Amino acid sequence: MLMQTLGQTALISMISHIIFIIITWQVLQAVKIDPLLKKERVFEARILLIFLTITIGTSVSRFFLDFLQWSQQLNLLF
Repeated sequence: MLMQTLGQTALISMISHIIFIIITWQVLQAVKIDPLLKKERVFEARILLIFLTITIGTSVSRFFLDFLQWSQQLNLLF
């Protein structure tokens, strides 16, 4: 039973991270960052966007998963 619960948690975490990374990518595509970057550094700019997307998306997902876990543990308080 414990192994199944750990597997479900892992699957939910992976799906959450992917969903929030996709959402973050869409949001960052709407932001005009072109004036901040050098024209001859397009490749580096795209890598930066990918790293920012992963960092922000993962952080938001981690917050979401922590909040979900905390809300499930609230019933232990009473």
